Amino acid sequence: EYMGDLSPSIDYIGLLSFIQQALLSLGMEATPRLRVAWLFQAVDPPIIDGARRNPKPGGYSDSGADMAAALARDSRDVEVVTPVSSPSASVALDWVFPDTHEGIERALALGANVLWANTVLFEGHPLEGVLDRVAVVGQHPAMQQRADDKFATNAALRAAGLDVAVSVLVSSEERADALSVAELSEERLASLGLEMPVVFKPVRGRGSQGVTVVASLEALRASARALFDDGGFGSLAMIEPFLPGDELTITVLPPGAAEAAGPVALRPVARGSHVDGVVPYNGLVAVTHNSRVLTADEARAPAVVAVMVACEHACRLLGARAVVRIDARADANGKFWLFDLNAKPNLTGAGRPGRDDQDSLVTMAASAEGLS
Repeated sequence: EYMGDLSPSIDYIGLLSFIQQALLSLGMEATPRLRVAWLFQAVDPPIIDGARRNPKPGGYSDSGADMAAALARDSRDVEVVTPVSSPSASVALDWVFPDTHEGIERALALGANVLWANTVLFEGHPLEGVLDRVAVVGQHPAMQQRADDKFATNAALRAAGLDVAVSVLVSSEERADALSVAELSEERLASLGLEMPVVFKPVRGRGSQGVTVVASLEALRASARALFDDGGFGSLAMIEPFLPGDELTITVLPPGAAEAAGPVALRPVARGSHVDGVVPYNGLVAVTHNSRVLTADEARAPAVVAVMVACEHACRLLGARAVVRIDARADANGKFWLFDLNAKPNLTGAGRPGRDDQDSLVTMAASAEGLS
């Protein structure tokens, strides 16, 4: 059974009890001593229907180490299982195991009874082979594979009545459900409800990597050729309208967190310092330098409340079992539209040497709510 996310910035007591229930459901001893091991991405995600989520350099080992080190330091209820006997706070790989079959088996052999899947999951991932032996913190692999398809996810949410930006598929290859680069024209886009400027981005993207705002057909074709020639995100991309208003990102806790029966949206984080219409990738500019949590008064604005409720509904529809982060942006009239759901958000946090500015958008939102 997949349980809710257990970030160091989220209430330990409630979520630790949640994992205890997971152990019981597996017929394991309900001992108060949780032995948690973190996995990082060592298995390359496959190309799925022409699209691929380009692996992150380091495979999220940095955030895994941040979380593991924080729990090892601050929680008396958790034993952190590590691949080395005396992990160094400055060495990320001292704290995390690769998400390969061998890495998972080693974590279990060292006594882990909970695996934190801080990686990109998909159908056929090695983790599927141990689901009857260990509790897992993370999304279900099938759910994450579906959610990582941003075009299909947005279409499903839009069909359910949520305000989600319209989008169309673009492919480097001939296929019936997408436009080819040669077929791109302003007339064709207009017939699909799009006009310049537009956003061009990967279908299985990661953050703002590969995302561009273009104001002409020539620039759109150039962005498409560059992304497809690189190949890191596969042969499929999507086009969305460029929304000129404020940008927010909303963290949604899973059912069971904070003793809630359903998903719970935390106070949104406002994004800023856009470059050519796009927030810089957090690997280049730390989000603590260009983002801030809305004040309580700002979060009570009707448009903000509406988008928070929409995000909770989106997570309910998708069956999210761990923390999700959803991006939204306002149109010229101030109405927010969802445009990106991330089922495996970044979970870095300050604490280890040299990482004082590395709180993620999720940990920023959690800290503002007093979760620690």
